Amino acid sequence: MQRVTTITVGLAFVLAVALIGVLVRTPNEKKATKPVASAVPEPKPKAPEPLPAASSAGLEDLLAPVIQNADVGYDILPDGSKAPPLPDTAPQAVRFGVIQFSYQGAQFAADAARSKEQAKQRALAAVEEAKKDFAAAVARGDQGSRADAGRIPRGILEPAAEYVLFTLPKGEVASQPVETPRGYWIVRRND
Repeated sequence: MQRVTTITVGLAFVLAVALIGVLVRTPNEKKATKPVASAVPEPKPKAPEPLPAASSAGLEDLLAPVIQNADVGYDILPDGSKAPPLPDTAPQAVRFGVIQFSYQGAQFAADAARSKEQAKQRALAAVEEAKKDFAAAVARGDQGSRADAGRIPRGILEPAAEYVLFTLPKGEVASQPVETPRGYWIVRRND
């Protein structure tokens, strides 16, 4: 008998909570008011621009400009060639250092950043010093430059920067700066 009473009281409680939940969520029609007319007319929403018509090739044609501009310039090695896939002998992750030279328009660049050409010239000038004393050259780079930036796995960096870094011998500095969205980088593979 006590078990039946406990179950009955429990069910009554659950039903009461559910009923209160329904009443709270249901809008009270008596409290609804008419909207007040405004003296200033609201602007009418603009009609969305039509999408370009799909050709027989379909989605590929629509996405081609986006795909082509996704990594513009960031898959080009300093010698002007396109970055090839990493060789199978490349490590899965490396510890690296980076000297960064940002420019106007680069990610995270200051408003008063130098021009792209000035950044490239500074990076080119810093390569020889970086080969002799990487830590001293880091001090000449912009914010974000680090003698030890930590460990990075494959597949994170842009194609050109990744290829240059992951094909460097241990302890070596790249012979040319590589362009990234954040500016020009001089990279060193620490291990």
